[in-house]
Amino acid sequence: DHVRSSTKPLADLTTLADPLSYEGPSTAVVADRAVVPVVSSPAQSLPVSVTSHDRGGDRKVVVNHADRILALDISGSLAATVWALGLGDQLVGRDTSTTFPGTQKLPKVTSNGHSVNAESVLKVRPDIVITDGSVGPRDVIEQLRDAGVTVVFVKNEASFEGAQQAARDVAEVLGVPKAGKKLADTIAADLDRVRAQIDRIAPSASKKQLSIAFLYLRGSAGIYYLLGPGSGATDLVSELHGRDVADQLDWQEYQPLTDEAIVAANPDLFLVMTDGLQSAGGVDKLLKAKPALALTNAGKHRRFVDMADGDVLSFGPRSAEVLEALARAVYAPDAS
Repeated sequence: DHVRSSTKPLADLTTLADPLSYEGPSTAVVADRAVVPVVSSPAQSLPVSVTSHDRGGDRKVVVNHADRILALDISGSLAATVWALGLGDQLVGRDTSTTFPGTQKLPKVTSNGHSVNAESVLKVRPDIVITDGSVGPRDVIEQLRDAGVTVVFVKNEASFEGAQQAARDVAEVLGVPKAGKKLADTIAADLDRVRAQIDRIAPSASKKQLSIAFLYLRGSAGIYYLLGPGSGATDLVSELHGRDVADQLDWQEYQPLTDEAIVAANPDLFLVMTDGLQSAGGVDKLLKAKPALALTNAGKHRRFVDMADGDVLSFGPRSAEVLEALARAVYAPDAS
């Protein structure tokens, strides 16, 4: 009984008069998952000397060639950034989370979730691997240097501001700084447009704002985590004009969920990844398997908003589209 959100602009939707009283799940769907380049095939100015943020400390790396690119991270945002910079045709492989149109046929170099397979990486013969340390084992990636691959670790903060900085940083590594500035400016402008729309449809009074808990679920393994500051979840909740449960509990990043904490926090809405919810058997089976969730306002109202795993925390070039889709599912779930 999931409701798929409308593709109409937020301003044209009939929104909920009282988001706190709505009952039932909804699915946030990005209307167009395509990543649109801000420039077409920009000329690369190489070599460049850049800073790689390695585990043992920063180091200088010279990038001489970047005709064959691998961009690897846990959310797929780095590959999306490369694509948005106009260098998508130079991607030679992908990670598990890179699923946007145009990348499906690229060979996958990660396995068992987000584990980098060195043999698969070397098979696609990259000139450069750009990553942020969120996939690993990190030792495997660092050892690629011994095989002659240039490896650069960039800072890739899971936030809307981080998406803009990543655009500039990745562009610097690939020798297209002007394209990076244009992409960062585009992300910022798109976000401002969506924020203005959310300002008009979300409750302004604090007592009417939703208390939201972002749950990471792997039902088959009995894994239940609450995502907080540092994971990107708090940024999403804040931009939706909600109150983040993990932030209120002073929990950071990924913390195992406890029954006592979630019942005491009593969220009004659960934000989850689509595959995670499916792994738990859907809303009703999850509430039976985890009775504490059923005791909350969100559980009583079956108020779950799910979004594709490769979208919800991806940020990157599609930050505005992700935020807009979530706002539809939260504030206009019955729109068609």
